Amino acid sequence: MNFKDPVLPAVKTVKEFEALLDSETEVIILLESRLGLLRKLVKVGQKAGKKIFVHVDLIQGLKADDFGMEYIGQEVKPDGVISTRAHVIRQAKKYEMVSVQRLFLIDSQAIEHNVKLMKKSQPDYVEVLPGVLPGMIREIKARLGIPVIAGGLIRHADEVDEAIEAGASAVSSSHKDLWRFSHDT
Repeated sequence: MNFKDPVLPAVKTVKEFEALLDSETEVIILLESRLGLLRKLVKVGQKAGKKIFVHVDLIQGLKADDFGMEYIGQEVKPDGVISTRAHVIRQAKKYEMVSVQRLFLIDSQAIEHNVKLMKKSQPDYVEVLPGVLPGMIREIKARLGIPVIAGGLIRHADEVDEAIEAGASAVSSSHKDLWRFSHDT
């Protein structure tokens, strides 16, 4: 999947989600939702022509284990999932969902450990956090050979541009002022 928009809106509220249904964005990332609302939100978003990605680690009431992923894959059926957990990424592939594995750039040891894990789990994308480190975006993309999404601490349009120039396929952001879509640029 290639993203047509440089910024993937990550929503924390139903109000933000609803506001994006009539926008030109192709992808909406659901953060901090509740399990009871999840299936409805995904169906409404898909009916509006959006690809819906769910951050399964942040869904209230969902345990991101094999049974939780079975529910997500068989009942909720989002277009993609985001997680820090390698087993979630493997399960996403089983249910033919796009997988995005988050990589927190804490220190060199954490990066080495996670690079090894990702080489085994083979996510479709790796989301590098914080995304304000262009050099690390280049390095992770080169080392893994997986498209990179930059996320976290990106607050200004020039930081979006720097991440894209460093090789990121897109930037995920909950900052509404960065949600510019193809028709706006």
